[in-house]
Amino acid sequence: MSRITILDYGMGNLRSVQKAIEHVGGEAVVSTSVPSSGRLIIPGVGAFGAAMECLAPLREDIERFVQTGDPLLGICLGQQLLFESSEEFVDGGSAHRGLSLIPGHVRYLHRSEGLKIPHVGWNSVQFRDAEGLGEGLEPGSSCYFVHSLITDCADPAHVLATTVYGETFASAVRRNNVWGAQFHPEKSGEVGLRMLRNFLRC
Repeated sequence: MSRITILDYGMGNLRSVQKAIEHVGGEAVVSTSVPSSGRLIIPGVGAFGAAMECLAPLREDIERFVQTGDPLLGICLGQQLLFESSEEFVDGGSAHRGLSLIPGHVRYLHRSEGLKIPHVGWNSVQFRDAEGLGEGLEPGSSCYFVHSLITDCADPAHVLATTVYGETFASAVRRNNVWGAQFHPEKSGEVGLRMLRNFLRC
């Protein structure tokens, strides 16, 4: 089992992710640099634009890592950063540019009467594929969310799981060796731990 690197770029829930990986038997290290191989997790809490500024010096290293074919997982904001652009805090200006590892755009959740935004708390996740990250998870398993924005995949085939909160959105995504989870597996109890255990085997 290869080592998992949790990328420290100044905006992440690093220790909780590290503890969850270690709990399921993985070897996790927090690093400010991108490894040449292994497994890579990009966590994230905060704003898209600020996160991309922090990641700018690492962008080419991340692209090289993806080209190796080794697994990469983005968590919460980390999933959003995998996409081409985001409308967060643009106020009519140009969209923030993302890592462009998965085609698509990040946008705000639609506001619906009676629903609070940000979406905070437990919600069900419907995995479309019983393999990969979703292996062994019951349909409708509950995971923990904290977010106001969602990812619109340009190709529906990249949607790995969906959740409903006023609308149906991609709560997990995959393109080849690049994975994303809009929820926090490290805060999602046994379901999240199972998903991280699956990532160790991807």
